[in-house]
Amino acid sequence: MISRRLLVTAAIAAAWLPSLPSRAAEAPAGVIGKFYDALLATMKDGPKLGFKGRYDKLSPAVRQSFDLPLMTRLTVGPQWTGIPGEQQQQIVAAFSEFSIATYASRFDDYSGEKFEVDANPVPGGNGVTVHSKLVKSDGEPVQLDYLMRENAAAGWQIVDVYLSGTVSELAVRRSEFSSILRRGGAEALIEALQKKVAQLRG
Repeated sequence: MISRRLLVTAAIAAAWLPSLPSRAAEAPAGVIGKFYDALLATMKDGPKLGFKGRYDKLSPAVRQSFDLPLMTRLTVGPQWTGIPGEQQQQIVAAFSEFSIATYASRFDDYSGEKFEVDANPVPGGNGVTVHSKLVKSDGEPVQLDYLMRENAAAGWQIVDVYLSGTVSELAVRRSEFSSILRRGGAEALIEALQKKVAQLRG
């Protein structure tokens, strides 16, 4: 016989279920899907929005989908610990602006492209990898893979992007940043990132 206590417990649990967040929305593939939705919406209005409009529209999506502070630290590499805290914050801010500006510049128009996301992430030692494709208007697919990690504050977020499944965006940036840091230190890196943003703005 089912006890009264069990029935009460089940009723309370059932009452809470509608208020719980959707598990699909928290999943790594769901994060990528939402980011792609924001990209497509921006692309479709791209020419009308202009660079600033695209930047403003994509900024919340990029900041929510990407762990920009962690990406900054990983990109700078071992030299990060030797940079004063105030300059670390300036580098994170400059890197974040550069990341958003890059998407606002690259995805400026729409001509029938679509995104496909594999719903089954692949676990690994550094997180999980979500496989996806950008299918161009002529049908040519471009593979884009996302390395993601989960944190208590924001859930699953992107920490690296792999073009064609092999070319790490962070690795490319790390090589470039290391060279700048060796030549001119943190101030030179901040200035270089700010110049890149200015160039993307046009």
